[in-house]
Amino acid sequence: MELLEGEALPVTGSTTETESAEEKAQQQATQPDTSNEELPILAVRDTVLFPYALLPLTVGRPSSVALVESLGENRHIGVVSQIDARTDSPGPEDLHQVGTVAVIHKVVKLREGQLLFCEGVSRMRVRSYTATEPYLRAEVERIPEIEPEIEQDRTPELIALRQNVLTAFTQIVNASPNLSDEIATAAANINEVGRLADFIAGTLPSLSHAERQSVLEMPEARTRLQFINKQLAREVELLELRQKIQSQVQGQLSQSQREYYLREQLKAIQQELGEGDERERESQELREKIEKCGMPEEVKQEALKELTRFSRIAPMSPEHNVSRTYLEWLTSMPWNVSSGEAVNVQHAAQILDEDHYDLEKVKNRILDFLAVMQLKPRLKGPILCFVGPPGVGKTSLGRSIARSLGRKFQRISMGGMHDEAEIRGHRRTYIGAMPGQIAQALRRAAVNDPVFMLDEVDKLGRDFRGDPASALLEVLDPEQNSTFRDNYLDVPFDLSRVLFITTANVLDTIPEALRDRMEIIELQGYTEQEKVVISFRYLIPRQKKENGLDEEKPLEFADDAIRFVIRRYTREAGVRNLEREIGTLCRKVARRYAEGGEPVTGITPALVEEFLGAPRFRPDTEVAERIGRPGVAVGLAWTPVGGDVLFIEAGRMPGGSKGLIMTGQLGSVMQESVQAALTWVRSNAERYKINPEVFKNSDIHVHVPAGAIPKDGPSAGVTMATALLSMLTDKPIRKNLAMTGEITLVGQVLPVGGIKEKVLAARRSGVKEVILPCDNEVNVREDLKREQLGDMTIHYARTMDEVAAIAFGAPELTPKAMAKKAPGGVLKQKGAARRRRSKLAA
Repeated sequence: MELLEGEALPVTGSTTETESAEEKAQQQATQPDTSNEELPILAVRDTVLFPYALLPLTVGRPSSVALVESLGENRHIGVVSQIDARTDSPGPEDLHQVGTVAVIHKVVKLREGQLLFCEGVSRMRVRSYTATEPYLRAEVERIPEIEPEIEQDRTPELIALRQNVLTAFTQIVNASPNLSDEIATAAANINEVGRLADFIAGTLPSLSHAERQSVLEMPEARTRLQFINKQLAREVELLELRQKIQSQVQGQLSQSQREYYLREQLKAIQQELGEGDERERESQELREKIEKCGMPEEVKQEALKELTRFSRIAPMSPEHNVSRTYLEWLTSMPWNVSSGEAVNVQHAAQILDEDHYDLEKVKNRILDFLAVMQLKPRLKGPILCFVGPPGVGKTSLGRSIARSLGRKFQRISMGGMHDEAEIRGHRRTYIGAMPGQIAQALRRAAVNDPVFMLDEVDKLGRDFRGDPASALLEVLDPEQNSTFRDNYLDVPFDLSRVLFITTANVLDTIPEALRDRMEIIELQGYTEQEKVVISFRYLIPRQKKENGLDEEKPLEFADDAIRFVIRRYTREAGVRNLEREIGTLCRKVARRYAEGGEPVTGITPALVEEFLGAPRFRPDTEVAERIGRPGVAVGLAWTPVGGDVLFIEAGRMPGGSKGLIMTGQLGSVMQESVQAALTWVRSNAERYKINPEVFKNSDIHVHVPAGAIPKDGPSAGVTMATALLSMLTDKPIRKNLAMTGEITLVGQVLPVGGIKEKVLAARRSGVKEVILPCDNEVNVREDLKREQLGDMTIHYARTMDEVAAIAFGAPELTPKAMAKKAPGGVLKQKGAARRRRSKLAA
């Protein structure tokens, strides 16, 4: 056995506590008077030598071997434990201050090092080290033993403490297979309480090296015995806990054996009564379910095969429950159960009109889809995907479609889904395996033609567990989902009857292959008038009902109060926050009723401000206040939650590094738009009377406020160029004017997307005029209604010169930018050009 330097050999009964008193007295008589002496010091690892204990120690260090070989007739040494056992060459600072004076009885040479048989004599304290080479030597002071006399100092408390220690130690020895029974007998024969504490500390295996060292450093016997008593009490408690756990395990085994015998007896009794075997009855019930559930022949053969396997498995086997659960899943799937209701387009249109206001374009596309389903029930058409900001009614549209078709509705949230097994299920080889969300939803619906709403498909995750978006490709492909296989069921299921509808906030994060399988239907935001109608038709009645404001507690909302909430407390494309604020108002009124205060029967703008606090937005003045100085322009941006206005600020600093500074967390595309805008301004500086020396002697800073929000996209190029031009010409831009469009280096204005969202955002913010690219005129004509525009004026521009002329109030400089506002805000810019051409012809 290989031992480290100074490690003690495991020797059973390695103490000399049982030697006679005569031998101890003779030994003490032969010891020299060394109350204050110089001794060689032997450093040991993870070992504590107690007085009167005999331990074999191995030595292998050159210094330790030199120490042993230098000993003459006086074979007394000091044994001191290392503070850190990993130190190979310990010095004085690496050793404890308290050790043991020991005498070497025998030295045995080994192949590597020497084996010493040492016996502890007394405790000692190192006063100072006198030498470190070739081995350690130190001046030591022996610590006298403070042992109470049996006749005088032995109190009943101390006697009881000794008996308690012996009882606990005997209990531990009897329960430990590694401790001999002779050790308990030896402990019982020790009368001195100090020697008893040292003996148990050196024998008890649960004590750590630090705890043994602390016992060695205690000179008073009573203190050592009290410490040992605490350690033994802890060990007895752990021993009882282990025995309790063992008895519980044995009890469980005994319970299993008892259940087995009882089950066998029950089987014999049933056979005597002619009731048959329970397992056979269970198998027969499953067989009847398989026959009645209408499985396809391929699935039925697989189920019968599993049933045969199930009937051979013992009930006590873990496979019994696994097989039974699988068969129950197979028999509970809706193989041939359908809703049975035909598609009625007129009824569907009525339902859609009841549940949703406006959304005519979306409703028409849904009705077109349902009309084809009415003519061809087994339609393998595209999957509908509703894309739009939060709160515009995507999920509720799916519920309305299900209600209009008379089908069950099931919603599955795809947001944050990372595991492919959530779609296809886990294989049965895994513990706790379950079918995927598709199979679970079919089981809940109990029909094979429900309406499935797959929410938030744009937020699917992807990691080492698989790609859920790839798993959806089979589910949403009409050519493949007729033989969909769940990993748990491992049999084909026909999903072609299921009407799948997906929702998303943005399309960019949806994989191209998955997007190709869906028909995109966009839902833009609502105007203020539309939100007012939606509030009175749907939101207010629902919130009044949810907050207990029935007919006995009438509450009316004024039209201007709802408009005040929309303008001053919400800024969104949908109506989710609007409903939340209406709910807050209803709760405030309900609290008035509950507290017995003056009841509120009508909500006015004053009450809105009282209940909701100070207004959060100022749409009528925010744009006008911020744009009334040179270098500030208002842009329009598209976000996943609808459109928004974007303020662009440009500034000039004389001197500096003559560079371009961009701040506000601008993305790479937006930074390129700034650079392109600056290039256009510099190339046209002479036409706009800008001193070219400005670019040589100044730093130009472009900043987009709300710097904590990342921003990117190409549609701010026109706004960047206008802001730079305003700053360099020291001309402010017209108030209540916003713009959007991409710019080229030669000043061309290119079309951008999200026109409806941007225009609606401009109107929500109090903007009266908007500059759009000419190629986006078709988007305004098709996507925006006359009432949505209101009194807003829209200008169309093809070049930056036209944008500059409109922005700085000189539209007559660019004939193409000339526009005349028509009733309802629709522009007739083509009429001016037509009249001009007729005059030239005349």
